[in-house]
Amino acid sequence: MSTSDWDIEIKPKTKALSLNFSELWHYRDLIRMFVKRDFSTVYKQTILGPIWFFIQPILTTIMFTVVFGNIANISTDGTPKILFYLAGITLWNYFSDCLVTTSDTFIKNAHIFGKVYFPRLAVPLSVVISNLMKFGVQLLLFIVVYVYYLSTNAAIAPNWTLLLLPLLILDMAILGLGAGMIISALTTKYRDLRFLVAFGIQLLMYATPVIYPLSSIGPKYKWIMELNPMTPIIETFKFGFIGAGMFSWVALLQSFIVSVVLFVIGTLIFNRVEKTFMDNV
Repeated sequence: MSTSDWDIEIKPKTKALSLNFSELWHYRDLIRMFVKRDFSTVYKQTILGPIWFFIQPILTTIMFTVVFGNIANISTDGTPKILFYLAGITLWNYFSDCLVTTSDTFIKNAHIFGKVYFPRLAVPLSVVISNLMKFGVQLLLFIVVYVYYLSTNAAIAPNWTLLLLPLLILDMAILGLGAGMIISALTTKYRDLRFLVAFGIQLLMYATPVIYPLSSIGPKYKWIMELNPMTPIIETFKFGFIGAGMFSWVALLQSFIVSVVLFVIGTLIFNRVEKTFMDNV
């Protein structure tokens, strides 16, 4: 039988940076199945199910408003506290979910990887897509609250930069995917990293202007905050929708470059580890 008679020909990867998009498209049904699996496993046997998409940001926003807004009296640049916190939480949840879930790719899917062939990148890609659907639901909640405050003539000033939302989402997806693949590859040998990820992502949130505006940080520490690639993303989102925050093309470009670099490094490490990780798990 000639090779032309085969539907799929599996070959070893000869390049470290191997991204076969045509193969990923061929396995689109599998990616769709993984997305469906992510939904069913998270909310299976729960009473409220996907309603938790709304409950989680609502409860977090209320807690931030009470603790940081009322008790600690942290500034929100004169904008409604609930809207300010909900804006940061909505974006941060998408990034953190992508990173944390992707970082468990090898460990949680070892039983599948050891039995059948498919492009391994399909798993972290499905995580980004499934979390994007969750982000869409939470973004809808933000828009509902946003429209309410617009109708009450609150101190918010939307502007054209809100049109950059698709770019911000792409930046977060690439950043979370790249960082998650790096951590996922490392956890095949260093399992302790799994316990540090959740703690580390929580600390990173406090180093990101989610619960406070960047303008409230003094120049001594502000430059450190600006090194965080999530900072310009959240600041641009708040600036576009609320009018509070800081917008800079240079900062956005730097964030996107960091995201792409992490994605390239993550792909390199991911492709290298996937060849031998079954010997380590």
